[in-house]
Amino acid sequence: MIIGSPGAGKSTFARRLKEATGLPLYYLDAIWHRSDQTTLTKEEFDAKLEEIVRKERWIIDGNYQRTLGLRLEWCDTVFLLDYPLEVCLLGASSRIGVRHEDLPWMETEFDEEFKQSIMDFPKTQLPQIYELLQKYQADREIFVFKSREEAERFLKDNQC
Repeated sequence: MIIGSPGAGKSTFARRLKEATGLPLYYLDAIWHRSDQTTLTKEEFDAKLEEIVRKERWIIDGNYQRTLGLRLEWCDTVFLLDYPLEVCLLGASSRIGVRHEDLPWMETEFDEEFKQSIMDFPKTQLPQIYELLQKYQADREIFVFKSREEAERFLKDNQC
């Protein structure tokens, strides 16, 4: 599973892993969001996610904090993209006006609420992520990248 702040480049990293491994890739944003910008119910989302994690092999891209425990129970490898705030803000703003396969619509503006969630991520979500990873570290392979260069080096070294 690939986790990290919005704008970190999780989807790009996930696509590279998919290309290298041939594993099926699932974007949580593409599951949660409908093309009309509404969302599934939590129950519908959870049922779809449960179906995915029970498959033999997968790559799942996305945070969705409340579902981290479920995904950690079923995964064997975790990639955390723990990049500086400025990198994530720039990454998120660069998506504006560009169509991406991981979201069923094109973002046309850098929504203030979304921007604030990125700014809050290091304080509100990252500590919980590290706490969960510590709980599972004995049984999972966990990679934490602090820069895009580290992630790129991993992909290159592993021929991804």
